[in-house]
Amino acid sequence: MEYYFDRAADVIDLPDAERIILKRPIRELSVELPIKLDNGQWRVYHGYRVQHDNTRGPCKGGLRYHPSVSEDEVRALASLMTWKTALVDLPFGGAKGGISCEPQRLSEDEKQRLTRAFVRAIDDIIGPQRDIPAPDMNTNAQTMAWIMDEYSSRHGYSPAVVTGKPIGLMGVEGREDATGRGVQILTEAACPHFNIELKNATVVIQGFGNVGSNAALLLHRAGAKIIAIADASGAIQNAHGLDIPSLLEHYQAARTLKDFSGALELDSKTLLELPCDILIPAALGGVIDARIAGNLQAKLVVEAANSPVTAGGDQVLRERGIPVLPDILVNAGGVIVSYFEWTQNLTAFRWKVDAVHHELRATLIHAYDEVLRAAAEYKTDLRTAAYAVAINRVASAKRMRWLS
Repeated sequence: MEYYFDRAADVIDLPDAERIILKRPIRELSVELPIKLDNGQWRVYHGYRVQHDNTRGPCKGGLRYHPSVSEDEVRALASLMTWKTALVDLPFGGAKGGISCEPQRLSEDEKQRLTRAFVRAIDDIIGPQRDIPAPDMNTNAQTMAWIMDEYSSRHGYSPAVVTGKPIGLMGVEGREDATGRGVQILTEAACPHFNIELKNATVVIQGFGNVGSNAALLLHRAGAKIIAIADASGAIQNAHGLDIPSLLEHYQAARTLKDFSGALELDSKTLLELPCDILIPAALGGVIDARIAGNLQAKLVVEAANSPVTAGGDQVLRERGIPVLPDILVNAGGVIVSYFEWTQNLTAFRWKVDAVHHELRATLIHAYDEVLRAAAEYKTDLRTAAYAVAINRVASAKRMRWLS
């Protein structure tokens, strides 16, 4: 995060004092969560909530459950949320949270107890006008419902405390596929700028969770050929294009990509280096390092995951002239629709799904156009341009509030 921040800060000549202030989070909370398991034993889990900036509005960011969750990871992702919300010009700041755990080993009751314990531990720093969590890795609408209920039990009915809720609990239509839809919208918008014809373009996707699967389906409908997909269970390929609707049916039944009749198995380690027009990393961060970047055979990288390219990998891709659509733009669809849900909750007025899709596209295309203009103005790559737009926006707001 600091590497990307500093590159953009250099481009816009951001004063040193402002760099120091904008890099540091405003609050970091680490909590211990003792939970009684179904077998009667007790276990203590570690949870984190980092609020990076609230200059432009309440903090906003997801909550993830994963063994890799750490204070450093959450701190970096909170910073990423600040720049993401600023880039798409939402009235939010950035935050992130997580619990270090193996959710697949927890029963639904254990996950509920863990979630409610976490809400009790961070209760005094979240709220509709303070900090609004959302789903992230291994959390979902049910998790958000537990958070809303636990918080509301102390503060009264508060649907706006969290986004990504079930539709029946004041969730918004179009939220579930929002991030994947955003990936499709921006990929389609970028293709003409990089001499790629989306219809029949070959696409490789790493990750088949909520984001990867929805992006795959929407790109398939737009005419692209998804030739390879991987997730934690393995990888599959079909040089003529995978039948994504059939694959989704198989995946929903088997919860694995393996044994899909319309594909051959592939070594997951080689997936990222397959020849293709568009590579979409949509899983964990840090998967494209300098070595893999040197072997990439894609014409365009679309970062659906958070920070899938390391600093070293980013430098290699720039040297090789392989354009990258940055994560703070590409996967902003989720937080944009979360904003619509938040406004719906505050006003008790429901958004229609057609309006959600229309405004999502308009917001993302406007932000993409701003990034293109900044890249031309500063004569730099798209990632640095995106950070420059976002940092300028936050720095300007901070000056107006109190730095001047």
